Formats: sequence, C-alpha cells, structure tokens
Amino acid sequence: MNAPACLADLAILVPVPLTPQAFLPFGAVLQAPAGPGRPINAGSSERFDLVDDLQLGAEGGRAQLALFRAQARQFPLQVHEMECHRWGSQTFVPWGVVRFVVVVAPAGEMPSGGEIRAFVTDGRQGVVLAPGTWHHALLAVDAGDFLVIERAAAVVDCELHRLDLPLRLERR
Repeated sequence: MNAPACLADLAILVPVPLTPQAFLPFGAVLQAPAGPGRPINAGSSERFDLVDDLQLGAEGGRAQLALFRAQARQFPLQVHEMECHRWGSQTFVPWGVVRFVVVVAPAGEMPSGGEIRAFVTDGRQGVVLAPGTWHHALLAVDAGDFLVIERAAAVVDCELHRLDLPLRLERR
C-alpha cells in the first residue's frame, strides 16, 4: 500500500483538552483534586489516593519508575504507528509544568484511523493508560521531564502496529 504523498494529504487529527470523563475509555487522568484530601502526618499534609491499582503484576511483572526526558515535538506531525502494553498500565506524569498530547485508541484489536483520539494536557495533568490501550509514543508539546511508571518483566510487553493510513496530528 502506498503512503500519501505528503503530510497535507493525510486525514487530520486535532487534540481536544484532556478531561477525566472524555479519557475514561482509555484510562485515568491524574490531576490535583479540587476538594480536601485525607489529613495525614499529624495534619500537616493531605493525601489523595488517585489510582488504587496500576495493574503491573501480570505475568510476573513489577512496578518500574523511570524518567523520560522529552524534546518538544513540531506540529503538525505524522502518526503512523501505535503501541500497546497488554499486561500492564503505563503512567506519564510531567515533572513540572509540561504539556503533552496523548494519542489513544481503545484496547482490543489493532486500531483503525476512525477509532483514534487525541487529547492535550494543561501541563499539570498526567495519565494512566489502561492495560491494552493503544497509544502513540510520548508527544511533548513542551520540552521537559516525565515520571513514567510501567510494568517491567523478563519479557517485554510492547506490541507495535503500523497504521494502514497515517494521520496528520495538528495543534490548533
């Protein structure tokens, strides 16, 4: 199958602002809660439990904390490949105020262009991608660091899928 001649010929994907409700089919949004938390440390701190189970233990997996240092991407850009981790979630949390775009598709069969969605964070939000959720690699709007929590094990859990028809990801 021939690829489109240029970026301008591709179907357009425009990210929408990230909200917990809109992102629910793909995982969870991490952001500072509006209400009060549970007092801890003799009342000097508040605790907010954001995600009860990151689902990282399947098939002998364990939690791994990494730092990704991302360069700012130039938009528009071509989305030609998606990946998924079937045995565990993957969490991205900006270290500082760093915006990024999350390109996702539902867990299950390999995605087609019509199932792919894009969200842009406000720079203070993170995401937990549910196990099996298809997603693009990290797309930083701003250069910066990200804390990443993912499943580590003897067998790598990363399935790649090349899209039949690439998409043009824009930032409007």
